Amino acid sequence: MTTYNWDLIERLLHEVQNGEASFTPRPYAEQYAAEKATQGEETENLDHLKAVAGEYEKLLLQRGYIEPRPEDQGGTGSNYILTLRGSRLLSLIDSSIPGNDHPRQVLDEQDDALDDVTFDGVASQAQIA
Repeated sequence: MTTYNWDLIERLLHEVQNGEASFTPRPYAEQYAAEKATQGEETENLDHLKAVAGEYEKLLLQRGYIEPRPEDQGGTGSNYILTLRGSRLLSLIDSSIPGNDHPRQVLDEQDDALDDVTFDGVASQAQIA
């Protein structure tokens, strides 16, 4: 069973959603760790967290959660936009939305929640949200 750091994935998806500049997951992982430390929470080893963020970028791109920003929208080849699947994922795991724990729990119960077919099936269930 594959487990994911939903907070880190949420951070990365928000950066894609909000940014037009180059997407750089390693500094986002540093910022994420700093925020968690400020809140008194422990995080993983920073180097490991940076590596995980880089792997998440690849995974999100390969599985259709993000895609390169089109040139006519300011695409540079190193920045992304959310796909419909990515927007659905963000809406399920977004910590600013009350009750996001249940969708995260349902995702955690899957063998690989970010497998595109698995995610699409789970996300289509009305009771998950």
